[in-house]
Amino acid sequence: MKHSRTLSLLASTAVLSGALSMAGQATPADAASFVVSEAQFNTMFPNRNSFYTYRGLTDALGAYPKFAASGNDAARKREAAAFLANVSHETGGLKYVVEQNTANYPHYCDSSQPYGCPAGRSAYYGRGPLQLSWNFNYKAASDALGIDLLHDPWQAEKNPATSWKTGLWFWNTQSGAGRTTPHDAMVNNKGFGETIRSINGALECDGKNPDERNDRINLYKKFAGTLGTDVGGNLSC
Repeated sequence: MKHSRTLSLLASTAVLSGALSMAGQATPADAASFVVSEAQFNTMFPNRNSFYTYRGLTDALGAYPKFAASGNDAARKREAAAFLANVSHETGGLKYVVEQNTANYPHYCDSSQPYGCPAGRSAYYGRGPLQLSWNFNYKAASDALGIDLLHDPWQAEKNPATSWKTGLWFWNTQSGAGRTTPHDAMVNNKGFGETIRSINGALECDGKNPDERNDRINLYKKFAGTLGTDVGGNLSC
């Protein structure tokens, strides 16, 4: 599956310092103010897995109320389009809830971490819209979201809102292989290319894997068009 290598991105780039947002304590966002309507969401993902509901996404927005809610209308729509374009690339258009290559599952336990892998060595495979993987990422997301994903990572494949929250956690708080979080890249006009760098820059930026990189860019252009906004500058990395 083409997405499996991206799991290594979330594997190798977790920020384990204390600078995590206490997202679980955030005030729920008003879903009615979200810049993506349910009709637009359905247009973007016509063949999605039924697990990935629009309601699940809007229920997750309260975890990070600044997501797609900063700047003017065009900026908010660009961020939403950028997030959903990367999500679409990672999941084959929201078809995959879990990593398809089961042979990788035992690899995502870093036993050197003091909390170990309490759910089992094979429990921390990729799940959700940005395919969260590795025990230390589940631990960091747990701490940020106030959801015990370390002991029960299956929540990310059983609860749509929890699954979406894991994607929003990475987008809003982690710089990954890049120099900034994807959220900050879009809010500060650094461009869509910087979101690619954060999510999979080690494998797709600086001339590597142009087909994968271009797929993300083309999806972003398409989704920005669906939302009726321009794409801004710095599309590639």
